Amino acid sequence: MHGYEMIREIGERSDGAWKPSPGSVYPTLQMLEDEGLITSASEGGKKLFTLTDAGRAEAEEGPDAPWEEAGRGVDWDAVNEIRQAGFGLMEAFGQVWKTGSAEQRQKAVGVINEARKKLYLILADED
Repeated sequence: MHGYEMIREIGERSDGAWKPSPGSVYPTLQMLEDEGLITSASEGGKKLFTLTDAGRAEAEEGPDAPWEEAGRGVDWDAVNEIRQAGFGLMEAFGQVWKTGSAEQRQKAVGVINEARKKLYLILADED
């Protein structure tokens, strides 16, 4: 399996709660290879990784897979609602930034800054 397949697999196994970045996966794979827990081979322009016998033994002795914990107790409806709200906000901001005047852009930055302050006030239980 190559690195991007691993990233996708972790995302699927955690029901989308955890999708590691290539910047964290590839150094980890290199470390595991240096420790003799995996081997790599180039195939079709991709670097494929395989557990060694030592790697299999280590995996069997280790704790549960982290993706099993990552998605537990997550309210996916709430997460999707928040994502959609955030994407909608950024889409509107992007439109103002692309097509608005300098004054409109400044107003949009003010709205974003005010929204950020109001969100923190929610956490402080203030209005």
